[in-house]
Amino acid sequence: MRLFVALDIDDDIRSRLSRFVDGVRGFSPEARWVRPESLHVTLKFIGEKPEPEAERIKQALQTVVADGFEMKFCGYGFFPGARAARVFWVGIEAGDRLTSLAATVDKTLGQLDILKEEHAFSPHLTLARRGGGSGSPHRQKGDQPNRSFGKLQEKLAALPAPEFGTMTARAFFLYQSKLSPKGSTYTKLAGFPLR
Repeated sequence: MRLFVALDIDDDIRSRLSRFVDGVRGFSPEARWVRPESLHVTLKFIGEKPEPEAERIKQALQTVVADGFEMKFCGYGFFPGARAARVFWVGIEAGDRLTSLAATVDKTLGQLDILKEEHAFSPHLTLARRGGGSGSPHRQKGDQPNRSFGKLQEKLAALPAPEFGTMTARAFFLYQSKLSPKGSTYTKLAGFPLR
């Protein structure tokens, strides 16, 4: 089972993001655009685990204690940077609570010998990945300047920074990801309430 931990997003924010993507998709048609129903805020990517391990992960995540918090979806950017862009994302403003939740989840799962994150948590919502090659947001050996998102960057630079709304995070979830030629399908396996 391919697993990750994430926050879901409210339907009204999902709708605004969907309309935004419909309006800009044509500027990077070769990109792999995330389907609106698949949008989520990843807290921790776990990777492939056998089914019995998923039960241990659920039990561990039940011990996470954190408060709910507000998240504002606004702005955009490119990972690992605008010149060598592989990922187009929308920003998230949530103060320290989102980062703290991600760190707590990472630490909790580290006790199950799940590798800890190497990079600092960067709150974002992925909208598209460059077509072909790696979709990793982190710098990699051999990164070259590219124009994958060049036309999109030009168009967005002429517009005001987009805002998609604010929501309150009240729970986080363990998801299973199933890969297919049509893209990944995500299924919630368990939910964990925030205080």
